Amino acid sequence: MTFRIVFRIHALLLAMLLPGLACRAVTDFLDTEEQMVHVPPTDQPFVLTEEPPQEAAVTCPATTSAILTAATQPYEGDSGEEETEVPEKQYLVTYLVSGDEISQPYYEDIPPEFTAYQKDEAAHREIWGFFTSLIPLEERATLVQFSIVTDGQNNLLAAVAQTVNDPNRWVLEVDILDAGDSPDLTYTLIHEYAHLLTLGASQVTPSLAILNNPDDEDIYYQEASACPQYFTGKGCAQPDAYLNAFFDRFWGDIYEEWQDVNLIKDEDAYYEALDAFYYKYEDQFVTDYAPTNPEEDIAEAFTFFVLSPRPAGDTIAEEKMLFFYEYPALVQMRTHILTTICAYQR
Repeated sequence: MTFRIVFRIHALLLAMLLPGLACRAVTDFLDTEEQMVHVPPTDQPFVLTEEPPQEAAVTCPATTSAILTAATQPYEGDSGEEETEVPEKQYLVTYLVSGDEISQPYYEDIPPEFTAYQKDEAAHREIWGFFTSLIPLEERATLVQFSIVTDGQNNLLAAVAQTVNDPNRWVLEVDILDAGDSPDLTYTLIHEYAHLLTLGASQVTPSLAILNNPDDEDIYYQEASACPQYFTGKGCAQPDAYLNAFFDRFWGDIYEEWQDVNLIKDEDAYYEALDAFYYKYEDQFVTDYAPTNPEEDIAEAFTFFVLSPRPAGDTIAEEKMLFFYEYPALVQMRTHILTTICAYQR
């Protein structure tokens, strides 16, 4: 295993129909319309306030380089030869989100060893505050929940999920045991924002039929066949969606081969085949987690776009990073995130 388990653990969870984006706490907590936080039902791209620069002035290249290095190297002692069982994820507390604020914590019944983490509201608010400083309010208008979770150290660091009540609204969850690693947390929050950016309702139309019948293969194939663009497994990408343009440009020649890998049900065989797929096309991916699926590929490429100097475009992986420079709003978003990261390091 060459990629950090914080991200690599997603691979099996996302292998079929993106089930890793589901969130149990949403079902328990938001089961009535009255409990929903009614944020504006918009998922619009970042709004330009001024003409963006051609290239953001990166004032802390040592920091951004350290973030990339830390987030894409193996953990000490992880030889890749022996897998350890990942503990079951525990939901500790879930907050309702209203703009920049979190409130109305819902405390789960948990084992006593997690009580201190569950009650550490100051730490929860520090994590949330860092996320809100990185990502402007208008870019997270559909985020209605924030969950503190844990599955032990060095496993799943963060995730986003559509709520059960409304697939147009989302929840962010962060593992408090891993959140103390600043480079990993920074990288992962940018990665998770990329999912909000590329999978929101203005980008991908959710399939209610699939979401309401997740085990019905006939409905799945009907919905997939009816989508003339890229189909995520849970919805159809809009013709002008970032993900659709990214898929058409970078996945057309390898998608059928990837599908053969993705259909492998045995976990060990799946990982072996996915690793082989990555090494065959290594120059096309910024990390070895990126080939998990196009959704993860665009999220990883976006994260590298934000944290890396503008590349020359000598490889397909670098072309994927350059893809985002075609959208002025994303260049300005990059500048905002970098400015925040550098300010935190002063």
